[in-house]
Parts: sequence; structure tokens; C-alpha cells
Amino acid sequence: MVLLGSLINALFILLGGVIGRLFRNIPEKMKETVMSIIGLSVAVLGIQMSFASKNFVVMIISLVIGAILGEWLDLDKRFNRFGNWVESLFGTKSNSSIAEGFISASLIFVIGSMAIIGALDSGLRNDHNVLITKGIIDGFISIILASTLGIGVLLSAIPVILYQGTIAIASGFISSYIPQAALDLFIQEMTATGGVMILAIGLNIVGLTKIRVANLLPSFVVVGIIVASIFIFQ
Repeated sequence: MVLLGSLINALFILLGGVIGRLFRNIPEKMKETVMSIIGLSVAVLGIQMSFASKNFVVMIISLVIGAILGEWLDLDKRFNRFGNWVESLFGTKSNSSIAEGFISASLIFVIGSMAIIGALDSGLRNDHNVLITKGIIDGFISIILASTLGIGVLLSAIPVILYQGTIAIASGFISSYIPQAALDLFIQEMTATGGVMILAIGLNIVGLTKIRVANLLPSFVVVGIIVASIFIFQ
């Protein structure tokens, strides 16, 4: 089953999120300290990922153009409207924004080489070990995030299935028509560009910044266009 790895990954996220919500009623001081540690850890992860880039110009251009497009489309506002709509369905208003939890968790779980490589393995070789391993890691992260950022973290299982599942289903096309060198470069630059976004999420969690991370999402499309252009016109 091509989608088995993606489904298991999403299941671990949901399970971790449920466990995290069960432990949400911790003292406020402890919650603040835990949130600070989570933010710092996420920031360190983002810094580590950003060094995956082999060409910082590609990363910078992608982020700048992506930010312009994101601000023009006002994606952050759209995501917050979605979060408010979900909150209205539950009939409650929590201290943590559902949109914040959804965006932060989605970026952390989706960005990175494990998601792409694991999905390709699932599609090409029916080998789900990478995604299962990623699912276990995501599950533990989900526990921590859901305990502080709310139920929006559970919703991040949806983009994980859609993103990884699409890659797994399209893996035959990807392997046949996209050169391995181009795919490797795209993974590197996407990971690095995503690392900057994850760094921004970490700084937001700590409270040092209020960066509208959702408005940076078009950067991934720009990365793909730049990488494709490099190999087409070289």
C-alpha cells in the first residue's frame, strides 16, 4: 500500500497530539518554561536545517520573493480565519490559537528531507521504514506542541498525509522525469529555506518575534522554479 507510511506518520501525530492535550493542565510557570525550551529547540533545529543549503543566494531569493507573494496574498490572515472557523466549531476559545498550532506543527512535520525521501521510498519500493521512523519522532514532538499550542497541532496530520501521499503516488513520474541531481538540489534548498521558517517559528514561540510565517510559504514554490531554471538553462 503506497500510502501506508504517510498514514502511520499521521496516526503518530494524532496520537501524540491527544496525549499532549491530556497533559495540558500544567502550572502556568511550568508551561512558560516548557514553551521557552520548545521555542529554543525549534530554533536550533531551524538553524541546523538552514545550513543544508549549497547556494545561499537561492535560499535568500526564494524567501524574499516568497515573502512578497505571501504578504500580497495575506496567507497568514487566511490561515487565522481558518483557525477561528475551527474554534467556532468547537464552541470554545482557547488560550492558544488553533491557526498558530496548525501552521507551526505543519511546517515542522512537513519540511525536511525525511518527508520527501520517505515518501519516495514508499512509492518506489513500498518501503515505509523512513516514514514510520519519522512518525515516531513527529509523535513525540506532537505531544510537546499539543500540550502548549492546542488542538491545531492535531490538524497538521492532514497536510502531512496530503504532502507525503502526493509524493508517494507521483514517485514514478518524479523518478522518470526529474534528474536525480535536480531532485537532490531541490531537497537541499527546500530544507534550508524551510529551516529559516522553522527558526522563525522558534523565535515566535519564545516571544522574541512576531513573524508571519504563513506568508513565507510561497518560498517553496519559488525554490522549485529556481532549481528547475538552473537545470533547464545550464
